[in-house]
Amino acid sequence: MTSAELKDVAKSLGMPAFAGDQMAKWLYERHVRSIDEMTNLSKANRAKLAEAYEVGCMDPIDAQHSTDGTVKYLFPVRTTTPRRQSDADGARPTKFVEAVYIPDEDRATLCVSCEVGCKMACMFCQTGKQGFEGYLTPADILNQIYSLPERDTLTNIVFMGQGEPMDNLDPVLRATEILTAPYAYAWSPKRITVSSIGIKDKLQRFLDESDCHVAISLHSPIHEQRLELMPGEKAMPIQETVDLLRNYDFAHQRRLSFEYILFGGVNDSQAHAREIVRLLKGLFCRVNLIRFHQIPNVPLKGTDDKKMEAFRDYLTSHGVFTTIRASRGEDIFAACGLLSTAQKIKEERHR
Repeated sequence: MTSAELKDVAKSLGMPAFAGDQMAKWLYERHVRSIDEMTNLSKANRAKLAEAYEVGCMDPIDAQHSTDGTVKYLFPVRTTTPRRQSDADGARPTKFVEAVYIPDEDRATLCVSCEVGCKMACMFCQTGKQGFEGYLTPADILNQIYSLPERDTLTNIVFMGQGEPMDNLDPVLRATEILTAPYAYAWSPKRITVSSIGIKDKLQRFLDESDCHVAISLHSPIHEQRLELMPGEKAMPIQETVDLLRNYDFAHQRRLSFEYILFGGVNDSQAHAREIVRLLKGLFCRVNLIRFHQIPNVPLKGTDDKKMEAFRDYLTSHGVFTTIRASRGEDIFAACGLLSTAQKIKEERHR
């Protein structure tokens, strides 16, 4: 809840409005686990509050540790997907999302999820193979931060986990509002990056309503090929996405990046590099090259390091600042494109 909403809660329960500010401090500065810990509220007011509300935090139920220090956490969530008729007890089925904690010297990044599964069905993504299971609420999203054991070490957050952020835009905007609000986490928007394949109208809304960094999943600069790899290209072609981005200032506080997974013999030729240069000409941005991590039943393979470096050097020499992103957590299936909770959901349904 926002500060204004917490004040409304206080007034609705006959408490002074400033109790809303007190609640915000307990939640977003002290990260209390229960309403009873809000000790500067009277015992009677805490009792009234607890009758109608809960803090809503849920600890991760599993953690997998990589040899490189990356940790993948499994969080239970309360999604907003309508329940199915097969749910005998009327309750929503238990669902899960994965969040990945990535420490790196003086930085620590958390990759958060915004949906269970994903509708976008990108060929190279394990989350897309899972299909769509449900939208996360703002509380679902924020809980991945709130209940993270390493929460106090975080320096950056990236919305690059499960799901397409623009497909669940309102909860994502609410989460980033809380993360950047002075009464809550008070993070700079420069510490937050939100990714997207590009969704018509939703991407423009995000660009207008948020100051967070933007990362666009590119993966091919050629319409026909990108359509094969990413069905979302049909609704918003990459050229249309880039044309929209040209209307915004990325030369100062806000950063624009393009994510590009290199597939051997598919999108790693010099012709592709030339087309990227043409597509992004004059746009203040960077390209992040990503290694492909093999997933079952997908006829794609990665590009070797030498070819990846040559691709980077061509782009950089032609005015497109390009880096190769270090792969992290591959041994625990936490690297780019490998997140999936389909098996966990299946196991829960058969319990």
